[in-house]
Amino acid sequence: MTKRRLRVKQTRSLEERLAETAARLKERADQLPAGAERDALLKRARLAETGAELSDWLITRTTTS
Repeated sequence: MTKRRLRVKQTRSLEERLAETAARLKERADQLPAGAERDALLKRARLAETGAELSDWLITRTTTS
């Protein structure tokens, strides 16, 4: 018997979800003192922002071509 994958219909765009994740991570990082854990949260926030920007860029590139 094969496992069935749970499929979820997303109600918000990937860009919105990544931006929200980045904001939440930055808020958590602001509450921490300087250190490795804070740096890791800020790095994850930057990656989420970059992912949102790339996804948005790809969408606009495909729709204008």
